[in-house]
Amino acid sequence: MRFVLASQSPARLAVLRSAGFDPSVVVSGVDEDAVAASLTDPAPEELVRALAAAKAEAVFKTLAGSHEGSADLVIVGCDSMLSIGGAMVGKPITPEVARERWASMAGKTGALLTGHAIIRVENGERTKETSGTEGTTVRFGTPSPEEIDAYIASGEPLQVAGGFTLDGLGGWFVDGIDGDPSSVIGISLPLTRRLLSEVGVSVVDLWSPPAS
Repeated sequence: MRFVLASQSPARLAVLRSAGFDPSVVVSGVDEDAVAASLTDPAPEELVRALAAAKAEAVFKTLAGSHEGSADLVIVGCDSMLSIGGAMVGKPITPEVARERWASMAGKTGALLTGHAIIRVENGERTKETSGTEGTTVRFGTPSPEEIDAYIASGEPLQVAGGFTLDGLGGWFVDGIDGDPSSVIGISLPLTRRLLSEVGVSVVDLWSPPAS
């Protein structure tokens, strides 16, 4: 059975590889803004779950009819957003937005919400699917203006949910978390294990064989 990650995130891929998986990566190409716009006043958990489901669905359609799509596999879509100050925020994209984001986050607490959706395919047929969310509290430090300038100049915060990382340069500016660290990085191992179990798959069956 193959594990297909519907994400181009190197951080998610690194988490899975360090946890014993050897995923195939298929980028979904989903228009996240269009998915969000199709929902009417969604709760934060509903939003990240819908985005994750849209990514898994897009990859399922991409693989349908292909050699890989006719095999036994599980497709996992993920989405993460930061809830802080009553607002849900995703990737800053621009330095200006990243700077505004950090001005509002510094010294405060936010909730990093991650949604996962899984589609199981057996012999080329879609057989089961499920989804869920995980929330982790993040306590932000108070970087100096010079530190924020340097962090933004690195480019790292522009393409990650909330404008920070836990496993990269941004880790210097996070005072602590309450919850699952893998969820903050991008893919929750506990949530993924539970969801895989719901579709009849054990994580141990997906571990890569040890190198000989």
